Amino acid sequence: MATPVNAPADPLATPSAHGVPSAQFGAADDEVRRLAAERRAARLDLCRPALTLRLLLALQAVLALAALAISSGPWDWLLRVVHLAFVGLSGAVLWLPMVCALRRRLPRWPPAVALLVVSLLGGLAGLAAWAQSALWAGLDGSLQSLAWPALGGVASGAGLGAAAWTWLTQRAASGGPAEASARLAELQSRIRPHFLFNALNTALVLVRVDPARAETVLEDLAQLFRAALAETGAEVSLNDEVELAQRYLAIEQLRYGSRLQVHWALDPLAGGARMPPLVLQPLVENAVRHGIEALAAGGQISVQTRVRRGMATVSVSNSVPEPPTSASTAGAGIALANVRERLRLLHDMAATLQTWREPGLFHARIAVPLA
Repeated sequence: MATPVNAPADPLATPSAHGVPSAQFGAADDEVRRLAAERRAARLDLCRPALTLRLLLALQAVLALAALAISSGPWDWLLRVVHLAFVGLSGAVLWLPMVCALRRRLPRWPPAVALLVVSLLGGLAGLAAWAQSALWAGLDGSLQSLAWPALGGVASGAGLGAAAWTWLTQRAASGGPAEASARLAELQSRIRPHFLFNALNTALVLVRVDPARAETVLEDLAQLFRAALAETGAEVSLNDEVELAQRYLAIEQLRYGSRLQVHWALDPLAGGARMPPLVLQPLVENAVRHGIEALAAGGQISVQTRVRRGMATVSVSNSVPEPPTSASTAGAGIALANVRERLRLLHDMAATLQTWREPGLFHARIAVPLA
């Protein structure tokens, strides 16, 4: 049969073949770029207290070395260190909030433009810090004699700002492979196939005896897999993580019956804390697989959230065999290492994952900054 004149020779040659608009692919690409920008912005976020403290300590170390190069003796070095520490801290107090305010924009700009902006802000902060120091010490000299120290303050501020931003970008780039590895481990440690099969079998049994509960199981399962298979970005709230963990444990309670007792103690003030997606689910899954499953009489799982000293914590405690068996410990370390790595990528040194055992119990506790 002859091909109609108005029809394309190849139906796949047009961008909207089979009625699929090409704009959908562009939207998907935009979403991928948006998520990548979110992750990059999270790694370059100077608003994190741990990262700010690290930069301030590095700045003081650099200034101490600079004072050593121009001092004539120990006492002179100490006086210069005190003076430069005051100037450096004054400049940093000005520079850090300005860069922090631009934390969402800087990663989206071309690297050269971002470096230029950060350097200019550093120069401005250096000039302001020098002026403050000069006023504190008392201005003495002509404008011409003061011009060179002022230019030195500008150059020092711009150079230190550029060095700090270069270190941050290098740190973000070096974190890319680690993030990719953690992402792969995250995908592998998400909801496991055996859980899917067990949940579906549970739903099949309940269809005959309790259709309403079977529907609930399938709704919980759908929500879990929607979260497990979706790209949710760099971070989610603790409330979201708790909701997914509740759905997971609700399904497991139907399987284990009275063998699994779950206790929740949730602090509403902790719910807004930010953390990587799906870090709580592996902890409760470990509690079931390596704790409850290994106990013939079953046991209990306790999940507690609380706020303490500006940190939000979520603790998972579960019964374990005593003494520990190989079945109760095999494979648990992989998920814990994955959770620990993703917490480090998001919150640097400010987030922690602690685990410890006591007779008959295993504890895991995540702590993240509240704000």
